[in-house]
Amino acid sequence: MLTSLPSIDLHNAEKAIVDFIKNFLDSSGMDGIVLGLSGGIDSATVATLCAKAAGPSRVLGLIMPSSTSSRDDINDAKELADGLGISRLVIDISDAQENIAHLYKDNSKLSRIAYGNIAPRLRMTILYLYANNKNLLVVGSSNKSELMVGYFTKYGDGGVDILPIGDLYKTHVKELAKWLNIPQRIIDKKPSAGLWPGQTDEEELGITYRELDLILYALLDMGLSVEKASEVTGLEINKVRKVYQMVTRSEHKRKLPPYPPIKQLLR
Repeated sequence: MLTSLPSIDLHNAEKAIVDFIKNFLDSSGMDGIVLGLSGGIDSATVATLCAKAAGPSRVLGLIMPSSTSSRDDINDAKELADGLGISRLVIDISDAQENIAHLYKDNSKLSRIAYGNIAPRLRMTILYLYANNKNLLVVGSSNKSELMVGYFTKYGDGGVDILPIGDLYKTHVKELAKWLNIPQRIIDKKPSAGLWPGQTDEEELGITYRELDLILYALLDMGLSVEKASEVTGLEINKVRKVYQMVTRSEHKRKLPPYPPIKQLLR
């Protein structure tokens, strides 16, 4: 019998995450929360949970479109913030991204990935600009599916203080979003990091989130080998092997930078 991704207790998941945010905020000594709002399902879910945990008046959402951001995403982010009653600011980073790209002085052409990754790193810098000046906690929106395969920008959207949905697979985020009454148009969007026009997560990953979540569950939660994971999920071994390699190769993104041990040289 093929395995499937287990269901999640949505009521208790909401409570656990809200309690986590509230307790971390209280212990941090910060006055509130700042987070980026993209108009997508992950940030919408996290913003909703933050508003429940801290109260809308203590949450600031920064909408930071680049030249590749869609008008629909910007409008959805605005409407979500207004519906939650949280403060919001729109900060266009298009010119800043272009100016940083011009700092690349090598003769070779700047790659699409290198250019695209400027945007999330700029957003991280702006989030901490507001956080430092207003004594706020920076909250991120990455989920477990993205974190485990390294589908985030190091020192970009990975540069945050806490990740409230970091232990939820994308499939479960979608279920929680419905539970929290996130607008259906946001839930139904094709997930995209907006790194370039027309970019979608699943196309770039080369696998659907449904498949990715099932493979990750088999590999990580069930502790199965690549071969056994392919067998119990019914998915091609090439896809399972690809996910395994993504998990392995992105391990450095989930750790502090390494350093050589020098302690033994102390006299």
